[in-house]
Amino acid sequence: KVTAGHIYVAGQDITALKSKELNKFRREELGFIFQDFNLLDTLTAYENIALALSIQNEKYKEINLKVKKVAYDLGIEDILNKYPYEMSGGQKQRIAIARILLKNAPIVILDEATAALDNNTEEYIIDKFYEALQGKTVVIISHRLSIIKNCVNINVLSQGRVVESGTHDELISLAGHYKQLYDKIA
Repeated sequence: KVTAGHIYVAGQDITALKSKELNKFRREELGFIFQDFNLLDTLTAYENIALALSIQNEKYKEINLKVKKVAYDLGIEDILNKYPYEMSGGQKQRIAIARILLKNAPIVILDEATAALDNNTEEYIIDKFYEALQGKTVVIISHRLSIIKNCVNINVLSQGRVVESGTHDELISLAGHYKQLYDKIA
């Protein structure tokens, strides 16, 4: 629930939705990846990935093919039988990424979605993201500029307010907050 204002998605004020409608919207329209992964400890990697598809009533054969393909694409096919407590942070993050890619939601929110990945794996995963998320609305929250520098619009926040907005090149030319952050990592 918002404390003030409204949120419009495709012209619809989702802050006005009743609880049941809002739950349906979240289930069908939104996909999330948080930095804490949100994996279920009692499920294997395979089951954690397949969960979203089974909730959507996909047939087992289709689920199996899709899970195996996304696991191969993300380089995690060797850990599908492991439980979260048996995985590294980067492996857990890739399981969460696989799950969101299979959910195929039109709106995706990535909150520090690559924070647990090393630089080489992050670069590979970012390429997969850009490929898989074409045509979707994607909101990326990140301190890692490598994942956001190719975004259509970047909003820089400072003390809870948007202080700069634009493309990577536009923000670099402003020589403000974004450029200072970029210069620290470049």
